[in-house]
Amino acid sequence: MTPTPLVAHGDRPREGGPDRKEVAVAVGVLIRPDGRFLLTSRPAGKVYDGYWEFPGGKLEPGESVEQALRRELTEEIGVTIGAVHPWKEEVVDYPHALVRLHFCKVYDWSGELQMHEGQLFSWESLPVQSQPVLPGTVPVLAWFAAERGFEGATHFIAPQA
Repeated sequence: MTPTPLVAHGDRPREGGPDRKEVAVAVGVLIRPDGRFLLTSRPAGKVYDGYWEFPGGKLEPGESVEQALRRELTEEIGVTIGAVHPWKEEVVDYPHALVRLHFCKVYDWSGELQMHEGQLFSWESLPVQSQPVLPGTVPVLAWFAAERGFEGATHFIAPQA
């Protein structure tokens, strides 16, 4: 079953119009034994720079989700991951792209975190303290809340200036 797209910033025009191609993205949800999960900030110069998200990236032609995730996490944050546990999918309709996010839980990795793209990182729990949170990250926080019996806001929303 195809998830109903989450529309991010619906007041903004969509680049490429209604028939734009969906972009597949592998996303790593790294979880420590204490339950904290890794969020990274989007690098300067990228769309939504400074927003917090789970690390990952686009699938290259011929790559599986797991292959892309392994490559992306080595390139972006300098870790080699162990077992990949496919978890959930979410389609997000951003103004700049229609994205299918393949979320995978990862409990085992080696290497020290190295932010190769100049991004920041934070080990978080609910409610997430880092802000702003990328729209495609918000459903994951809700999934965590449901799994963990957490009630209340999953993240903070900065007041609009």
